[in-house]
Amino acid sequence: MASAAEQMAANMSWKAFGRATELRQRIVFTLGLLIIYRVGTYIPVPGIDGVELRNFFEQAAAGLGGVLNMFTGGALSRMGVFALGIMPYISASIIVQLMASMVPALEQLKKEGEQGRKKLNQYTRYGTVALATAQAYGLAVSMESGGLAADPGWFFRAACVITLVGGTMFLMWLGEQITQRGIGNGISLIIFVGIIAEIPAALAQFFESGRSGSLTTPAVLGVIFMLTATLFFVVFMERSLRKIHIQYPRRQVGMKVYDGGSSHLPIKVNPAGVIPAIFASSLLLLPTTLTTFSGGQATSPVMSWVLANFGPGQPLYLAFFAGMVIFFTYFYTLNVSFKTEDVADNLKNQNGFVPGIRPGKRTAEYLDYVVNRILVLGSAYLALVVLLPEIVRTNLAITAYFGGTSILIIVSVGMDTVQQIQSHLLAHQYEGLLEKSQLRGRKGGKSKARKGPARR
Repeated sequence: MASAAEQMAANMSWKAFGRATELRQRIVFTLGLLIIYRVGTYIPVPGIDGVELRNFFEQAAAGLGGVLNMFTGGALSRMGVFALGIMPYISASIIVQLMASMVPALEQLKKEGEQGRKKLNQYTRYGTVALATAQAYGLAVSMESGGLAADPGWFFRAACVITLVGGTMFLMWLGEQITQRGIGNGISLIIFVGIIAEIPAALAQFFESGRSGSLTTPAVLGVIFMLTATLFFVVFMERSLRKIHIQYPRRQVGMKVYDGGSSHLPIKVNPAGVIPAIFASSLLLLPTTLTTFSGGQATSPVMSWVLANFGPGQPLYLAFFAGMVIFFTYFYTLNVSFKTEDVADNLKNQNGFVPGIRPGKRTAEYLDYVVNRILVLGSAYLALVVLLPEIVRTNLAITAYFGGTSILIIVSVGMDTVQQIQSHLLAHQYEGLLEKSQLRGRKGGKSKARKGPARR
């Protein structure tokens, strides 16, 4: 039987949305910042040879350059001010979170609440500046060696570094503002919007390849079927839950005795969402970003080996990708999204318990056991989704927007954003019900006050 919250969510309508003023303001604010981001992807970095850049990306669209371009929303192919995208910030977040689990001083900061979180965020920003500066300088040098700079030299390098680092820091600020004052996760939405905005052009290019004969009709139909099947599979898995029964005992508060009740603790098959795929892609693209535009010129033997073996579709690329997805699924779930010790403490404070399991440490151990078993399926599902379309995509030399990572980002971020909108609408409806009940109570009190003297 559906709960009251589920029935209320099912009854939501455009009329309820029209009355939710705060939600509308949040959505408008989010859309405004995302439009600013899209405009920035078309503002070019000074000193770029546009003709050579277009020629380069026509050849690199199906390879590593296409993967990089996907995460920047097309800004890399146009060498816009957001050409580095949000990836330096994500890489810095990975490094800080890993260090916070290994360095005692940083681990202590995690336990200090809001103040510790602000300090870790500050370290993440410093790391973002350092990584963005290194990547921007490497990108400028690589573009010079690849013949993509109109006027190579130190002035071009300085202008490129300042512009790209400033663009990344501005994107980081946009993401934080969307998270705090808008709707959804700002960083994920920036990547999501960049992919969505470029999909129409990718589809047009794909069908043009089929029309010109570059792709056979069975290959076109097979890719369409694969994308559709992957989409439905991701939606099904993202909605899958393991429900743990929770019992609440009878309790007495003052002179009132409250009956015990039961509920359930939902654990998603994929508690980490799209974060493992983004983190794995960020680490995989970090060393090769610096040599993307060099065109195979003036690279060291080590970087030449990296480019040869860590290109899309290569065995080491696929193995590293799958390993990082599995690692970050466990790491992010157990350290960020579902910390079993915190969940067990919250249940104990609320007098809730799992039937047959003692509260506290035993409950945390039981949750660890359940979550680890669930993550075997969740991490395997994520690795399968990101690898199979990637193999098909590289073998057919089609655009990176048809890869498993892009599908996973679109579905996961879209579902999370819709759930947040529904949560805001649900909270607004509850507020409306409380206001109505208070008004009725006041009216009832006034009517009794008026009738009192009449009865006397």
